[in-house]
This record gives sequence, C-alpha cells and structure tokens, in this order.
Amino acid sequence: MENPIEHLDLGLVNFTKHPSNPDYVVYRFTNEEKANSFRRELEEHKIAFEEDTEEKKQVSYTLFAVHKKFYKQTMRMNFKVEGKHKKPLIPFFTLRWFVLLFGLSILLLSFLSYYKHMEHLNEKTEQIK
Repeated sequence: MENPIEHLDLGLVNFTKHPSNPDYVVYRFTNEEKANSFRRELEEHKIAFEEDTEEKKQVSYTLFAVHKKFYKQTMRMNFKVEGKHKKPLIPFFTLRWFVLLFGLSILLLSFLSYYKHMEHLNEKTEQIK
C-alpha cells in the first residue's frame, strides 16, 4: 500500500492515519497560516503533537501527528481553523445579499401560490358537492 500522505489531495479532507503508527492521526496543511492556527490551538489545549514539514510535487506540507485519543477534540479544532480561514462562496457582499433575498422571495411566492391554488381547489370541490 502506498503512503496515504502522498495520495491525490482534492482539498476535501486534510487528515489521515499515520503511515507507520496506527495510534496517531496526521493532519496536513498547505497553508502556513492554517498550520500556525492549528499549532496554537494544540498548544492552547495542551495536546502533545509532533510536527514535520514535507515537500511533495512542488507543495510544502506542514504535518501534525496527534494521538488518536484526542481525535474528537482535534477534529473540532481542525474545523475551527478551516472555518476561520475559509473564503466566502460569494465574495461580493451585495451579490451575496441579492442571492439570499432573491431566493427568499422565490420561496415566499411559491408559498403564496400554493395557498392560492388550495383556495381555488376548495372552491371547486364545494361547487361540485
């Protein structure tokens, strides 16, 4: 089996099992700011870790090996770090609000048309009786 650290990184998951010690989980970061934030979180929560850097295919990875007993805690930290450095899906403030308000207006119109159609159907069924 090839080293799981070397697999194709699509950016969806940044952790994997340690290649030689199954008691450890390895978190990898390509962004130095994210790596520094994760390191601060680990130190703040007093979680022991090993750190290393690795160069693969013109990309520099910062690797953190953490014991699997801290898995849940480090995953929360990982999500926190990823969320802190995540760019918004729609970068322009006005466009973001336009999309939100447009979607809500379409939803409101669909509810109104549903209730109007139900009133129409109720009138038709009363006429038939």
